[in-house]
Amino acid sequence: MIPDIPSNYPPARPDLKAFRPPKSQSKVAYLIWRVHMWIEGTFSLAMLEPWEKLLLLIIFLTTFILLTTGIVRYLPHHISVMKGRAMYYLWGSESQESPVLQWLGKNAGPSGGTSRIVLGFAQVATEYVDPDNGITFWGITDPVHLVTHGYVFPPISAGSTEFIGEIVAPIATGWAGVSPGGEMVDNLLLMVWANGDTVMGTNRFATDYIQPVPYAGPIITNLPSTKVNSTHYKWVYRCQNFWDGGSLNTNAFVAPAWVFSSVGVDDPSDINTDFQEHTDFGFYGSNFSAAHASAEDYNNWAAGGTGSSGGSTTTTTTTTTTTTSTTTSSPTVAPTPYDYIVVGAGPGGIIAADRLSEAGKKVLLLERGGPSTWETGGRYGPTWAEGYNFTKFDIPGLFETMFTDSNEFWWCSDITVFAGCLVGGGTSVNGALYWIPTADDFSTATGWPASWSNGNHDQYVSMMQERLPSTDHPSTDGDRYLEQVYSVVGQLLEGQGYSNITINDNPNYKDHVYGYSAYDFINGKRGGPVATYLQTAQARSNFKMEMYTYASSVVRNGSTILGVQTNNTAIGPNGYVPLNPNGRVILSAGSYGSPRILFLSGIGPSDMLDIVSNDPTYGPQMPPQSDWIDLPVGYNVSDNPSINLVFTQPSIDAYDNWATVWADPRPADAAQYLENQSGVLAQASPRLNFWRAYGGITDNVVRYLQGTAHIQYSTIFTITAYLSTGITSRGRIGIDASLRPQPLVAPWFEDPGDEPVLLQGLKDIISNMDSVPGMTMITPDDTMTMEEYVNLYDRSTMDSNHWVGSNSILQVVDENVKADKLYVELQASIMPRLPMGNPHGALMSAAEHAVANILALQGGP
Repeated sequence: MIPDIPSNYPPARPDLKAFRPPKSQSKVAYLIWRVHMWIEGTFSLAMLEPWEKLLLLIIFLTTFILLTTGIVRYLPHHISVMKGRAMYYLWGSESQESPVLQWLGKNAGPSGGTSRIVLGFAQVATEYVDPDNGITFWGITDPVHLVTHGYVFPPISAGSTEFIGEIVAPIATGWAGVSPGGEMVDNLLLMVWANGDTVMGTNRFATDYIQPVPYAGPIITNLPSTKVNSTHYKWVYRCQNFWDGGSLNTNAFVAPAWVFSSVGVDDPSDINTDFQEHTDFGFYGSNFSAAHASAEDYNNWAAGGTGSSGGSTTTTTTTTTTTTSTTTSSPTVAPTPYDYIVVGAGPGGIIAADRLSEAGKKVLLLERGGPSTWETGGRYGPTWAEGYNFTKFDIPGLFETMFTDSNEFWWCSDITVFAGCLVGGGTSVNGALYWIPTADDFSTATGWPASWSNGNHDQYVSMMQERLPSTDHPSTDGDRYLEQVYSVVGQLLEGQGYSNITINDNPNYKDHVYGYSAYDFINGKRGGPVATYLQTAQARSNFKMEMYTYASSVVRNGSTILGVQTNNTAIGPNGYVPLNPNGRVILSAGSYGSPRILFLSGIGPSDMLDIVSNDPTYGPQMPPQSDWIDLPVGYNVSDNPSINLVFTQPSIDAYDNWATVWADPRPADAAQYLENQSGVLAQASPRLNFWRAYGGITDNVVRYLQGTAHIQYSTIFTITAYLSTGITSRGRIGIDASLRPQPLVAPWFEDPGDEPVLLQGLKDIISNMDSVPGMTMITPDDTMTMEEYVNLYDRSTMDSNHWVGSNSILQVVDENVKADKLYVELQASIMPRLPMGNPHGALMSAAEHAVANILALQGGP
């Protein structure tokens, strides 16, 4: 029972104002009051003094702010890091989610089977014979680290538990290893390093993503050809009881993994030493079902014998090491000499190889990457096109996905700009804009020799057009699709005095003109040299193309070229491919790839050659310094400086920025394309191009502005403005200490005369924007002047990837594209100046001209 309150206490006067319902009839106000009461009652805030409530509020807000800041600023980064590390452990690269997806189904074609799998890898194992022991292995030589991995198995039997393997690594390698099962967890890792003159080979196993530990199950026997010399160490071993209670499927196409570390193990003398995580690793495709020897051969090799068919002596199988001055050889085969070796299956290389083989020459075309379109053997395509023999590289509408795919295997991973490492090179991955060169593109005023100017080049332009006509309506039904951008931008340009023309019908008319974007698509598919020149070359018995073959250097004696050094030991001893007497090498490896080959061959500026000479792998392979050839390789480089303007206009159908075309295109468009290669997907994203000449703004040089309008997001489109012919800025291409090609001097706005012209061009583009109903510029927006926009524009994003000039004609090569007896290069690097439009067309006509000059020279094969 609660006692009565004494009468002398003052009466209670509680302040209930804070708890009264609001007088307002608003449901929102009432809801806020209810929430307030719930908080007060739940957390007993009504019991607190005002200052206590304030303190509690400060603590809560501080905690909330810290938590929110962490989520917004740091959590995305950590998620990205965790994703990258997961991709690294799963697939071998933080930048691509799954190279294995290529052969797990994305490459699936209508025929099924293993044929659709093989071509998804950066490398595929080939057969080779080790010259030291006569063992026939199936394996690869990694082109970056030059480590060879090989396997051979006994006759096929269920539950096979043994094989013979080898690892051959440059002496500077910290340690190297293989996982025949292709995974890190719950798979055997075989790793090797050199301890002085001793080869240390061990087997490890990991049950999680932790350091693999010594594993007692397998029986590893070193075979006698295991050795160390001055340049390499080689581990040849027999592995029995592959893993405890498990086996390896040797009757299938599989994806073995390799690992590499530039950092040595903690204690090289301890076979059970700890070691740091690998610095690189990857996968390759291998048809294990083909890697089986006869019982007689296998038993001979497993017992330490050499040769084949039991025809050599058997020796004791103990761990041995040999020190010798002879270089450990990579896998070898008998060499086949050629009249011409063409390095690089880009547009220039393909055209050269076709014309040379047409002339009856024996031609080898080398491509470091793999296939692209279906007819080249490519099988990487969207699931919605399965059964129709189309790859990503066949369908024009998939162009934008080249830059958003999680499995971008077509880009050269060791070049710091976009460079296509696949058959067709850049022409298999670009937007295929195709401009017939102007007369000025090949004039003495632009740096070309007289024999290429004054109409002397016209016949080669005609030859190119005969093989590869252009089209500005690539859909097979003759219709054009998504024309809203064309209409809007055309209205804008006509208000500035531009004329509407068919651009390739008037190639020399490039001032105040616009027209439909022109392409070299054929029958609604990507065309280019792959669909034309390569097909006629491949029909000839005197032509051969080798994919997945990395050419590192030309082999020469002074200025006489003897052949090409590659990583492909299936085509020559240690990858060396010789020339026939008077044979010639043509480099067409691109504006970045060809200079690197020249540097590694002892040709170029001394600072670049010094970098190569200090490399532990390639330095010893260089010619002696007395035979170095000093040429300005890598200088005089140009690329279009480009800046994007972004607009919105309500009539624009931006096609979802092409974001869904790979996985889930609009059903009607996909069906139309699959039926007859017509519709939206028969064209890439550009819709309109225009040109304007500017003279006298900063000097007396006439510079040309090129514009490309393409669709982007919903109601949004972009105009990219480039400076082309006439720019005076030049850069330089070189290599870093890892021999990776990269820009040493960026070529954009190096000369002060270029930037003001591009700035004026941007201002002119928007000068009458108000005359186009609904057109609004959103980048830059109305809070920023065009001068501010250009000044703040990230120079690293200004490149157009139209690199020319690194082996400029009349500077590095003569008018016959010859440097001494080395023929360089039937591609964009010989062009002394940017052409009027995208260089695609000009470089192909240059290749036609150059190969004709080479064939006309005396003293050839």
